[in-house]
Amino acid sequence: MLFSVFMLALRSVRRNMLRSFLTILGIVIGVSAVITMVTLGNGATQAIETQITSLGTNLLLVMPGQRGPGGPGAGSGGVPQFTESDAEAIASQIGGVAAVAPQGRASVHVVANGRNWLTTVTGSTNAWFTTGNWKLAAGRMFDPDEQAAGSAVCIIGETVRRELYGGTTGVTGLGEQLRVKQFSCEVVGILSSKGQGGMGDQDDTVVLPLYTLQRRVTGSRKVGMLSVSMEEGADSAPLKASLRQLMRERRNLSEEDDDNFNVFDTQQLAETLSGTMGVLTSLLGAVAAVSLLVGGIGIMNIMLVSVTERTREIGLRLAIGALEGEVMLQFLIEAVVLSALGGIVGVLLATGASYWLSGLMEVPYRFDPSINLLALLFSAAIGVVFGYFPARRAARLDPIEALRHE
Repeated sequence: MLFSVFMLALRSVRRNMLRSFLTILGIVIGVSAVITMVTLGNGATQAIETQITSLGTNLLLVMPGQRGPGGPGAGSGGVPQFTESDAEAIASQIGGVAAVAPQGRASVHVVANGRNWLTTVTGSTNAWFTTGNWKLAAGRMFDPDEQAAGSAVCIIGETVRRELYGGTTGVTGLGEQLRVKQFSCEVVGILSSKGQGGMGDQDDTVVLPLYTLQRRVTGSRKVGMLSVSMEEGADSAPLKASLRQLMRERRNLSEEDDDNFNVFDTQQLAETLSGTMGVLTSLLGAVAAVSLLVGGIGIMNIMLVSVTERTREIGLRLAIGALEGEVMLQFLIEAVVLSALGGIVGVLLATGASYWLSGLMEVPYRFDPSINLLALLFSAAIGVVFGYFPARRAARLDPIEALRHE
């Protein structure tokens, strides 16, 4: 009996193809909007996590500055900078630290191969490669003697290599001369590409030994930031507390004084941003789900019109012995078929749209089977909920009155 009722419902849907298409349009738009919003939100969350992870593994960033109305780091003008001895103290006095890299930065024009390029020049030690999770695509790191003497050697990122050497046949940049400000240095290494990060193009950099940067570029022995890489499995909370206490002692801060430095935990930052993106994704999905309800109301309206149009058919079925439950089941199945069909079309449309928009927005495409299945089941449930009233109305028609209907 159920099969015959199902076939009757399908024939009714096929008999009015245009009306059926217009009926499911709201469901198609609702399902595709929900899936697309959630998929793009998940992709954006993954992109943020990847960018933060690319900064370094288990990384703490120590920066001068006071916490003010502008947020962490605000009001850093006049606040004492760090020194290399601060980095040495952290490495020797705090447990659970894998590496500490003091670093300074400057924005400088670099010239090579008849071209010039404005880039960020970073001065640090070999620990910078560990804390920042950097690998070399070619060449080597700095020798201890080069770091101690402030030798004219450098390691360049892929963007700098491409802009200065990429168009010349047979020239890779390794072993070439690069002029940084007023001095020339030898390119001894090329960094593996990381791509875009939270602070821009990570490959657009030139790395010098810290003393070279201080002596030939900035003219100051001060250090602008300390990168502290924690050992795998280390608990960041006590380590940050020890780090804070040590830095307060070294900066001669009394108990009444506020910290004139900030400690950023990239893992916590990633979790915070991921949580925020999760809330925004849920909000966008909920807003898009409203169109599913609109689609359900459209199904109910069309089903009510269908009951009116088929009053004589319903009366005839009831008169020759059809039960009220069978008539009700037929109209319920019609509503569910319509909404489920709209859900299937919406899933297919959302898959294509999500894949295309992910490439356009340059975020990873993350296919989530759960949200696709949930949207499909929800669309079928919409058919049951909004198809119930028209089905009940059809089942309760008086056969005699229904046969008299014009």
